[in-house]
Amino acid sequence: MAGSRRPDSVHPDPSRPRVRPASAAAARAPGKSDPPPQLELLLNPPSPTPVASTPPVAPPDPAVQLPPGARWREVTADGQVIRFVLQRSRRRSIGFVIGDDGLRVTAPRWVVLADIDTAVLEKSRWILSKLNDWQNRKERLALNQTKWEDGGELPYLGKRITIRLDAHRSLLLEGDALAPQDGDVLWLPLPHDAGAARVRDSVQAWLQSRARAIFDVRLKDFLDRTGLTINRWSLSSAATRWGSCTSAGNIRLNWRLIHFPMNVIDYVIAHELAHLREMNHSADFWAEVGHLLPGFESAREALRRHDPTSLPQFV
Repeated sequence: MAGSRRPDSVHPDPSRPRVRPASAAAARAPGKSDPPPQLELLLNPPSPTPVASTPPVAPPDPAVQLPPGARWREVTADGQVIRFVLQRSRRRSIGFVIGDDGLRVTAPRWVVLADIDTAVLEKSRWILSKLNDWQNRKERLALNQTKWEDGGELPYLGKRITIRLDAHRSLLLEGDALAPQDGDVLWLPLPHDAGAARVRDSVQAWLQSRARAIFDVRLKDFLDRTGLTINRWSLSSAATRWGSCTSAGNIRLNWRLIHFPMNVIDYVIAHELAHLREMNHSADFWAEVGHLLPGFESAREALRRHDPTSLPQFV
């Protein structure tokens, strides 16, 4: 199940699987034959009046390393400057991507600069909106970075708990481990001056242990209520999936789900269990998810809308 969104599942066999007994455990350039630009499917605002563009400009961040042949450029739309990285390629259309260095425009070698600038201006409303979202995400990332030290905070089951260090105490979460509240304290048996890596590793180990215990209980509850069986299940550290299910009945759940409220965890579990009967994402599949977890839509939407920058970085 990809990060950014609903669980993806491994289901190479489109037929109904044999389940074993359970065991523990971008826009196109103008052209007569070209289809409408993809970006217009999302937003097709009226094009602003084109204004003169400026020559290539210096990058706003000199530290950004550009690919060979790429250069910075800017245009002005409705009084707002849009800076972008322009790179030529063999592609047959003009593409727009918002990445770590802001807006990157990829254009065919035969498209003149004036046409590229016009394309940017025509999409300026969409671009400015996305650049604003990008800047906000950067700011949230800076604010949400977990400080791996005494007093740092992190999300656990949808609440923000506080890290406290005391070498003379046992590992303990003060509060209800299944229904935490904002401000609950996670005590780590570490000296007050413990290094960030040591604190981070201790927190990760604790979170993974909680994920293993909680996911196991929730999964067994679904199996008991539905009569479904699986071969086995395990934790995953996948970077792009929240969960997976194979035709052999093997389920993997991403331990990072422990950061989310219980209803989101239940949704991912129900999603993967539904693949035991429907190895696809058809209408029948979603009906099965609804049978396993009525009202799952709110949890699915929460997972789709979540900002990856709000999660701690364990690197």
